[in-house]
This record gives sequence, C-alpha cells and structure tokens, in this order.
Amino acid sequence: MTKSRQRLLILGAAGRDFHNFNVCFRHDESYEVVAFTATQIPNIAGRLYPPELAGSLYPAGIPIWPEADLEEIVRREQIDEVVFAYSDVSHEYVMHLAARSVAAGASFRLLGTRQTMLSSSKPVVAITAVRTGSGKSQTTRHVTDVLRALGKRVVVVRHPMPYGDLTAQIAQRFATYADLDRHDCTIEEREEYEPHLDRGLVVYAGVDYERILRQAEDESDIVLWDGGNNDTPFFKPDLQITVVDPHRAGHETRYWPGEANVRMCDVVVINKVDTADLGDVNMVRENVRRLNPEALMVEAASPIFVDDPAAIRGKRVLVIEDGPTLTHGEMSYGAGVVAARRFGAREIIDPRPWAVGSIADTYAKYPTTGPVLPAMGYGASQISDLEMTLNQVPCDLVLVATPIDLSRLARIRRPHQRVRYELQPIGQPTLGDILTSRFG
Repeated sequence: MTKSRQRLLILGAAGRDFHNFNVCFRHDESYEVVAFTATQIPNIAGRLYPPELAGSLYPAGIPIWPEADLEEIVRREQIDEVVFAYSDVSHEYVMHLAARSVAAGASFRLLGTRQTMLSSSKPVVAITAVRTGSGKSQTTRHVTDVLRALGKRVVVVRHPMPYGDLTAQIAQRFATYADLDRHDCTIEEREEYEPHLDRGLVVYAGVDYERILRQAEDESDIVLWDGGNNDTPFFKPDLQITVVDPHRAGHETRYWPGEANVRMCDVVVINKVDTADLGDVNMVRENVRRLNPEALMVEAASPIFVDDPAAIRGKRVLVIEDGPTLTHGEMSYGAGVVAARRFGAREIIDPRPWAVGSIADTYAKYPTTGPVLPAMGYGASQISDLEMTLNQVPCDLVLVATPIDLSRLARIRRPHQRVRYELQPIGQPTLGDILTSRFG
C-alpha cells in the first residue's frame, strides 16, 4: 500500500456502508478503506468484509470495528477521512460524529446520490421515507398491486439487511418461504420479505447491488426499490415516493437522510392521517411544501385489521411491535397499541420487568421504547430471548403487530392475534392515478 492513498474509515450499519464501498471505493487505487465501523444492529462488529466482496485491492478483506472506538481508530490508523454511511439519525447526531472525527484529526464526508446511485435499463420506482416506521412497506405493497394491475412484471429489490454470512448473501433471490429458511433469515428480514412473497412477488436483497440489479432486470418490466430506514435509493429512480409520518411531525426537517428524500422525491405520501393530530398533519404538509414545492402530495390512512376484535375487549394484553420502529425509529408505540386501544383492551401490560438477555439490553440501549415488546430477532439467540420474554409476561392475550406470523419462529403460549395494516389513499390524486399516468 502506497502512502499516497487516502486512508478512509466508513461508518456504517451493514447496509449503506457496504454499498458505498462497492460503488465508490472498491476498485479505486487512490483510496485505502482501512475499516468499517458498526452500530444500530447487534453482532455486526468483529466480522470481516470478505475478500470475495472487497476485491483485489483487499486480499485479506476489511475489518468491521465498533463505532464506539471512533477516535481511537482515527488516531491509531492515521485515518485521513471518515465517511458517514448509514441512516435514520438526527442531523445533530451526524454532526456530533463529524465533530468527533475532526477533533481526532480526520476530515468528514457524506457521499451524494450521483456518486452512489446505480442506473437501470428498466424503469425504477423507489419507495423511501423520512423515518423508520413511516409506512414504506405498506406503500410498497400498494404500489406493486397498482403496477401489476397495469400488467407490469414487478420485481422488488429490498434495501440490504446482510446480518449473516456476507459471502453467502452477495445476491439473494426470494420466491418462496423455503428460500427464507434456506438463507436463515432473521425476523427483521422476514418482516420485509414475507408480505411480498404472499403476493407472489420475487424479492432480491444482499450485499452487491450492481449484481442484484442486473438479475432483477432480467425478470421484470419495472424494478421497485423497497427502501430501508429512511435511506436514499441505491438505484436512480424514474419515480421516487417518500412517506412522511405526522406522528413524528417535524422529523422531515431534522433527520438524515430523510430530509434529502423529501427534497428530491416526486411524490410525498402523508400517511396515518386517520390516527394523527390534525395540527401535526398540517405541520407536515407545510414543511413538505417548503422543502419541495414541486412534489405531488398524497394523503393516506393506515387502517388496522384484526381477526377477532371482540376477543380484545376487556383483556390484559401484551403488544409486540416492529423492532426497528421502536429502536432507532424512536417510536414508543405502533399499530399494536392503536389496535389495543381501539378495540377496548383493559390494560397494556409493560413487558420490561420480564425482559431477559438481549431484549433487556435493547430496552437499556433505547430507553424511549414504551410499554411494548420490540420484535427483535437478529439471530437464533435473540429470538430465544424474545420467546422467553413474551411467555413470562402475565397477560390474557398477545397482540402481534409485526408484518409476519411470529408464531412460525417463536412459541407463543397464550392466545394471540395478528394486527395487520395496509395503505388506504384518501382523496386525489391517488398513487394509482400517478402510477397510471407514468407507466400505464
């Protein structure tokens, strides 16, 4: 390695960081990526970005170290520049990392969309958001339904969640539940993939998105980018839809890179208007107009469905919510709490006193989580902790508000119901109108 190469440290969370490396630095001899760092997701630090992915300039691979050691790494490894490459954090959070990097001696950098977006030979529709839990997944499902009704072959490409063997996850194709089992998918992966498989859609994900995109193009008329967190798309979109959440009004101006998504998108979906305060809906609407006056605005509800509403009334319930929405999404509740209140539960039991192992650690790391159980499952050990925790909580009924049938992965020893939710556009224009005019 020559001394003239700029020594880089990429701050990430096993997703955007790998993509930025692949498209910007992997074959560039003017840079030496010394390491990645890891945060947000458990059990990532200590791994290796393997030589099979890192390329010929990195025959030994690239180590992944804890972000908590940022200053020590910068000084010890004589890092010239720190590249920030993950999402769903406040602007203030990003600048604290910049300050830490600069104080330790390194420059600090954010990569732009022109550097990191891949171009497709097929039209791309991208679904993005201002925060985790805004409603990207239900919006994606709605958009796929509209496009398929127009006679289009749609393939979904999901933002990366490579939490296992990276070499085995270079380019993954999911068409059946057996594929989920074969790839040993986590709860977090299943939450995103299963609803698409239930609709007969093919889903791609993995680590190398150039390879993934070329495979997806071969079996689609339209590639649908299903974003993760509030990240920007990996593919250059022909139509970008950004979902905003009035339950977190103002976050569209304060979170990275969610604000960028609002500023660059073609369509903004203001979701959850059926359960949000009218003043908050108006605040979001005005912020969107100020940030992107050219964007079309669509309002939508997020109606909730359960199999037996009468069985909830008067019961003491444990509510299980989507994990990332509660953790780095900073929500204290989700659709399960809304369902419990709407259908007359007597009490929502706080599960925190019964939390064990990694679930207890999650509550400690994310103290804003409310009296609900996050469906954390980044591996067999954590799923075991989740199962033990939920079965220790003294309740009459468990409400499972994740997008999957959790009972397939964890034994739930008490009566339980799933809480489902879909996107319901309100007024005009609708997403159907917009998609038909663009692709019909």
